[in-house]
Formats: sequence, C-alpha cells, structure tokens
Amino acid sequence: MTLEATSTKPVVHRGHISARIERLPRTRWQVKARVVVGAVTFFDGFEQLMLAYSLPVLVQKWSLDALQTTWLITVGGLGMLVGALSGGFTADRAGRLKVVTGALIIFSVTSLGMAFTDSLEVFMVLRFIEGIGLGAAVPVGASYVNEIAKAKGRGRFVLLYETVFPVGLVISAVASSWIVPRFGYEVLFVIGFLPILLTPLVMRLPESPRWLASRGRLEDADRSMARIESAVEKDTGKPLPQPDLSVATEETNERGSFLDLFRKKYLRRSLMLAGLWFSAYFVNYGIASWLPTIYSKTFNADVQTALQYSVATSCAGLVGCLVIAFVIDGLGRKLCLSGAMLTASILLFTLSGLGATSAIQVVIWTACTAVFIFAVNMALYVYTAELYPTKIRAMGSAWGGAWARLGIILGPIIVGQVLATTGQISTAFTVFGCVAFVGFLIAAIFGIETKEKTLEEINK
Repeated sequence: MTLEATSTKPVVHRGHISARIERLPRTRWQVKARVVVGAVTFFDGFEQLMLAYSLPVLVQKWSLDALQTTWLITVGGLGMLVGALSGGFTADRAGRLKVVTGALIIFSVTSLGMAFTDSLEVFMVLRFIEGIGLGAAVPVGASYVNEIAKAKGRGRFVLLYETVFPVGLVISAVASSWIVPRFGYEVLFVIGFLPILLTPLVMRLPESPRWLASRGRLEDADRSMARIESAVEKDTGKPLPQPDLSVATEETNERGSFLDLFRKKYLRRSLMLAGLWFSAYFVNYGIASWLPTIYSKTFNADVQTALQYSVATSCAGLVGCLVIAFVIDGLGRKLCLSGAMLTASILLFTLSGLGATSAIQVVIWTACTAVFIFAVNMALYVYTAELYPTKIRAMGSAWGGAWARLGIILGPIIVGQVLATTGQISTAFTVFGCVAFVGFLIAAIFGIETKEKTLEEINK
C-alpha cells in the first residue's frame, strides 16, 4: 500500500501522518518553524528572569522586607503554574499554535503594563497574569516542535530549539546588568512588549498534523501535512519519497483527558516526571532568583556587580544546554538526566561544605552547578513530550511544567526562609544538594529510554 507524498486526499488513518513525517529530510522549513516558535520561547526566558535582575532596585523602591520580596518573586511562579496547567489542557483541545499565540500576547502586554505602574499591588497582579502566559508558552511550544520532528535525531532537533530559552535567560541577565543601573527597570519591561511582533509569524505556521489527526480531523491533518511537504520539496528541489507505511503506527482514536496521565503505564511516567521537574526547577530558580540579592545584601556588592556575577551563572547554564543537545541522542535520555542531577548535587554539597564564604566562591560553584541543572531543565522538555501520546501530549508537558512551577515557587521561598531565620546561605545550598540528589535517584530508578523511537512507538 502506498501514499503519494503530496496527496490531496484525506489520509486513511492517523498512522499515515507519522509515516509521512518520518520520511521528511531536515530542510529550511523545519528550521523556520523551530526559529519562529523558538523566538517565542526566547522571550519567555527573557521575561521570566527580568524580575530577578530588577529585584535589587524594586526592593529599594518599595522598601520591601524579606517576606514581601519572597512574595514578589513567588506571585509570578503561581501564575506560571496556572498557565502551565490551563495551557496544556487548552492546547490538547484547541490546538498548539492558538495557545502559543495567546500566551505570547498575554506576557507581552502585561510586561508593558508593569513598566508603567508605581503601585506594588498592581505590579504583582500584572506579574501573576504575565506568569500565566509564560507558563503556557514553553511546554506547548515544545509539544509542537516534538510533533513535527522525526524519531532520528529528535533529541538534538528539539533541544537546539529549547536552547533559545536559556539564551533568553542569558540575554536577560546581560541586558539587565547594563540597562537597570543606567536606565531603570522600566526600560527592561518595555522591551518585554516587543515579542508581540511575532504574533503574525506564529499564526502563519501550519498546525501540528499529529495533533489534528489525534482529534479526528483527518482532512485538516492532510492539508497541514501537504503544506509542510510542499515546503520541504521546494527546499530540496525534488519530490519526496513515498512514506513507508510499515512503520505507520497508529494511536487510539479516543479523546484524551487529564485522568489519562494517571492510567496504566502513564501513572509511573507522570510520577517520575513530577519528581524530576520539581527537583530541577526547585534548585535552578531557588538559586537564580535570589543570587542578585544575595550578592548585594550578603556580600555588599553594588547593583551592577551583583547583576554581573549573576550573568556568569546564566552563561554557564547555556553551555550545559548546548552540550546536552549534542549528546542526548547518543548517550540517551536516562543517563543524561541522572548523571547531570548527580553531578549537580555533588557540586552543591561541595559549595555548602566550603561555607559559601565569598561572592567569588558562590559565583564559581553555582556556575558549575548551572551547567548541569540547565541541561536537565532542557532535556525534560523533549523527554516529557516523548512519554505521552498525542491526545494528552500537551497536558503531559503541562503536568511536568506545573511541577516545575511548584519548584519555582518553593525554591525561592525556602531560600527566603533560610536567609530570614539563619542568615546562612550555606544551609540553603545543602537543601538544594539534597533535592538534586533525590532527582538523581528518581531518574536512575524510574526513568525509561526513548532515544531513536517514534512518538507512536513509545506510546503503543
């Protein structure tokens, strides 16, 4: 049985879509789609850390104590938690690109509003709403990029897209360290409005054929697939080979629900992913959100120096993201995740044992830790999307993202409590080391390998 590469007839069953995707060569079209969605992800990362690097100034502006500062950090995480859950649920029903577009508009507009308010209460409300958009964009975007990728080299393909997120973090750190001391945090948040210009580019992308097929919209899936095939043929200058329907694995045609995440084999996967997402983001954002304030308050660094020290950590994290993108298809997901979490825990225990007695010491050891924690953060996006069928893939990614947001919420709170009660930052690094070690155990014991398998094979 054969299927013409650019057929205009409806596909017979869902498996035809996966077979047609699997025989696509890498061309400029995939790069374009990855860049457009990646640009949204870039600004998501940029805006997530703008608050952290504006915090030293905001603390002075509103005379915030430790508890108020903690809540100012946390309110964005609460919004991201809501956004991750609602975004995933909506994306599995309304479509990937509609949610990405809506999230983009939300976090762009609210960033502009935060630049022009002098009210702490209004600022926090806008930060919560901004968090909803930030929380929805990345996991849903990751689902889309996973679904247009074929099995061979999928890890590298998706992670090179995901790497733009830490690039956004790094650019946010660099821009903040230069802009905030000279022009004020307001200019930074005005820049956060610029991603709204990406809206028409996102809307012009074809919707995920896998998602359309999973919803029973086979004619729409065929049209979307035909658009992609036409673009690929234009890039290569030659017709595509016929798809191999012997690998056309078909998922069930049942509609997915949130409860499916906890049925049969997906229960174990969901619990494992919850632990990994929580532990990685607890450590990452618990440290990153407070570093500028720790440098300025504990080590008496001025604002510009504190922000420059924090840039080093973000830059180191970017190195980890690039490395994981190139090794994950060879070493596999399980080894990469467990190995990185174990190494991060050892580094954090070492910093705690040394006492975290100087700013330079903290810079060096947190930067080394960031290499491995950022790598885990990125790998989880491709890994999570792989572990669920199309009907619940966005919800599965949202489930992981929700636990990440819980980590983002609790990490800074723990740091705030430790600093408020003991004043010993070394104790906080001990806590982070313990959490990272738990993450290592979860990945090592419960992780499963998915490299070089189609999404349909993984979820038979």
